[in-house]
Amino acid sequence: VYKRQAQKLLALIIAFCEAFAYVWSGMYGDIEQIGAGNAILLILQLTFASVLVLLLDEMLQKGYGIGSGISLFIATNICETILWKAFSPMTIRGDSGTEYEGAIVALFHLLVTRPNKISALQQAFYRSGAPNILNLLSTVLVYLVVIYFQGFRVELNVKNNKVRGQHSTYPIKLFYTSNIPIILQSALVSNLYFFSQLLYKRFRGNFLVKLLGQWQEVEMAGYSVPVAGLAYYISPPREFLEIITDPLHTIIYIAFILGTCALFSKTWIEVSGSSPRDVAKQLKDQDVSLVGHRDSSLMRELYRYIPVAASFGGICIGALTILADFLGAIGSGTGILLAVTIIYGYFEAFTKEKAESGELF
Repeated sequence: VYKRQAQKLLALIIAFCEAFAYVWSGMYGDIEQIGAGNAILLILQLTFASVLVLLLDEMLQKGYGIGSGISLFIATNICETILWKAFSPMTIRGDSGTEYEGAIVALFHLLVTRPNKISALQQAFYRSGAPNILNLLSTVLVYLVVIYFQGFRVELNVKNNKVRGQHSTYPIKLFYTSNIPIILQSALVSNLYFFSQLLYKRFRGNFLVKLLGQWQEVEMAGYSVPVAGLAYYISPPREFLEIITDPLHTIIYIAFILGTCALFSKTWIEVSGSSPRDVAKQLKDQDVSLVGHRDSSLMRELYRYIPVAASFGGICIGALTILADFLGAIGSGTGILLAVTIIYGYFEAFTKEKAESGELF
């Protein structure tokens, strides 16, 4: 109980500190222009939003739903971004005039208004500066590939020593640590971006701040992108052509994603109680052993599979993230991986609960 309360208190303190830093850095405008009163209200609003997320997460964990509320918020936000960029009715100013922001809406609008249908299709599939049909198809492709990889697993035959003849399987998935590596990697990069932008806005002349990252405002977009420094080299290439024109950036980005995902995945099994030693202890406590093996060889067999599944699974997740970024998938590679793994986890939990209660679809 005290541990959960301490975690909630720490989460509130972090939320307040980040809200304060976000407003103080000028992300919502210069404090002198918006006023001290509005700045305080913004900090309270951001902190209160974190409190709502924590309350909803606690409600789900107490049995009023399935899974984690925070995971549900992440998946919902990413899916909302994809749907909005596919069907947005907002208009934007493009290279060839006024266009609709949504890729599918823009496709039908161009086909109806343009006399040259081939040119309209090319514009809908390859337009720059706004979501296009190719981005949407890439998103669907990545979703399907991730779902396909979710089925990769090694099943170890186990038996219950208390009940004669009772056999079952213990699955070790390729994505053994699920979406944890990409969540930790995303949190690391997001915080680095945040502090880099904050420092660059205040001390852009400092050499160390420039080394951490230099940022440039995107016209008519309302956000900044890294153009130099560490933040730039760990960010995905913004265009496919950039992969060829700046190969050093591409190589460092690939190495960073693959390395951090593998490292976080390998580290997570040690701290989360899912290492071979922990799994062997759990199986022994349940009086379960491997079929065709002595009890003394249980841990050795688990060490053959679990560390490999953790490391290789983390690398696969990183590779899929890179693939999604290079294809220009909507919502970023990290976002898509998070959404698919979270939704698939909910599907598995829902199926498990149905099976336990004896209900059929």
